[in-house]
Amino acid sequence: MVKPFLEIKNINLSFQTKAGLIQILNDVNLEVLQGEAIALVGPSGSGKSSLLMLIGGLERPSSGQIHILNQDISKLSQASLTSFRRDTIGVIFQSFHLIPTMTALENVMVPLEIKKIDGIFQKSHEALEKVGLIKRKSHYPAELSGGEQQRVALARALVTRPKLILADEPTGNLDKGSGEVVTKILFELQEELGSTLIIVTHSDALAKKCDRQISIHDGKLSDSCF
Repeated sequence: MVKPFLEIKNINLSFQTKAGLIQILNDVNLEVLQGEAIALVGPSGSGKSSLLMLIGGLERPSSGQIHILNQDISKLSQASLTSFRRDTIGVIFQSFHLIPTMTALENVMVPLEIKKIDGIFQKSHEALEKVGLIKRKSHYPAELSGGEQQRVALARALVTRPKLILADEPTGNLDKGSGEVVTKILFELQEELGSTLIIVTHSDALAKKCDRQISIHDGKLSDSCF
């Protein structure tokens, strides 16, 4: 029996507010194999992005376990979790989150500098080439289109060759043409790296390119996703 790359067991996420307890995720269970591409789909507010953030270790569950490569990340200290995320996971956000005072090349270099990897310049240069932006390497984010900024964000997330890629609405702020370019590059790089890919999206076209679509409604996974 093949051991899942990602295993989510009985995950709950809730927040206490003045109005009472708000349940975001309710007893979520999910298994994902190495190299799979998974789309998390569902209406706004259903818990898709919350689940993605839990998988990425950017939020802590109220209860339950999240195993990635047999490591229960829900039990790691903050320092250990930060180290695990840095070494294993690449995250792509809808809003790009590029550093405005750095050029495209410098933005891509950041995660490599944090990891103190050799050959930073060459690896960053190659990553920008793969997303077709080497001629824009000296440009700042404000000088790039939305599609170009997302391609820089792609290069930055994947330059460390992560085993797990998390993408939160990666085409949500892009026009149709730019979205198609970003989608093509994302899946090409995922295949090249052999990474597991989990995408939160409202795009039917993007979701259909994945191996499976997992539907979330009111914090629960629908029966049809198993």
